[in-house]
Amino acid sequence: MPDIHRPLYNLGSINIDHVYRVPHLVRPGETLASTGYQQVLGGKGANQSLAMALAGGRVEHWGRLGRSDQWALTLLTDAGVGADALDLVDEPSGHALIQVDDQAENAIILYPGANHGFDDADIDTRIDNAEPSGWLLLQNETNGLARAMEQAHARGLSIAFNPAPMHAAVNELPLSTCQLLFVNRGEAAALVSLPEDSDADALLAALGDRLPSIELVLTLGGDGVCYQHGDTRLELPAYRVEARDTTAAGDTFIGHFMAARLAGRDVETCLRRASVASAICVQREGAAPSIPDAAAVDAALAEWPALTLRRS
Repeated sequence: MPDIHRPLYNLGSINIDHVYRVPHLVRPGETLASTGYQQVLGGKGANQSLAMALAGGRVEHWGRLGRSDQWALTLLTDAGVGADALDLVDEPSGHALIQVDDQAENAIILYPGANHGFDDADIDTRIDNAEPSGWLLLQNETNGLARAMEQAHARGLSIAFNPAPMHAAVNELPLSTCQLLFVNRGEAAALVSLPEDSDADALLAALGDRLPSIELVLTLGGDGVCYQHGDTRLELPAYRVEARDTTAAGDTFIGHFMAARLAGRDVETCLRRASVASAICVQREGAAPSIPDAAAVDAALAEWPALTLRRS
C-alpha cells in the first residue's frame, strides 16, 4: 500500500481534449472527415494525477480549470485525486485538438488557456502548505516552472519533471533541483543537443554528463524503457501489443511509476508496473479514459509473461 506520509503534489495542466479518429493525420491543405469524435478529460498534468490515483497513490492536483468545465473536476475527484488546491476560474480551460489515425499515431494542437495563469503567489502558497517529505511532479504545460522548482527545492520537496511538450526554454530551467527526470527519445535529444535518432546509450551518456546526480527514466516506445542513476543502468523491453491509441501512454507510465515509487517499491518494480500500465493504455482509446487502475495492472502482471530486465 502507498505510504500515506509521502504525498505527490502535481502542478499540472488540465485540458479538455477533443479527439478525432481519422484514417491518417491531416496533410497541409487537406480537408478530412473524422470517423469518430470524443470530448474527454486530458492534459498531461491531469492524466498523470489520474494515473497516480488509479494506481493507488496519494496525489494532490494543483491546477486551474474554467468553471464551465467543472465536470472534469468531478472526474478527477471521483478517481481519488485531491483537489483542495485546484482553482475554478472565469477564463477558458486549456484544451487540445487531437487526431488519432488508424496506425494509433496522434497529432495534437494545444491551447494552454487557464493552465498558464499561475502567478508567483499561487505557487508559493501551495508549496508553503506542502509536506516537506512529499514530491512535486511537473510537466511543461503550465507556467511558473522555474519558480516552482526553486521554491520546492528550498522547502525540501523531491522533484520529478517530465519536460513535455519540449521546447528550448526547458534548458533554462534549474534542472539540477530535480531528483527524477522522465524523458522520451526526442526530449532527451533536445536536452543534450543530439540528433533525435541517437541511440539510447548515447542519450543516457550525454544526460548523465549533464545531470550526473539525477535519476533518469528514458521511455522508448516500442523499444521499452531505460533507467539510469550513477553507475546503475536498467533496461526493460516493451510488451508487444496491438496499439489503438498512444495518447496518454507516457502519462500513464509516469503516474504508475510514481505510485509504486512513493509506496516504497524498488526501481525494477516501478518499471515493471509502469510498463504494464502503458501497454494496457495503448490498447484503449482516449486519454483519461484509457488509463488503467492498479487492479488491471495486477491482473496483467499475473497473466502476461515476465519481461527480462537487463542490468548494465
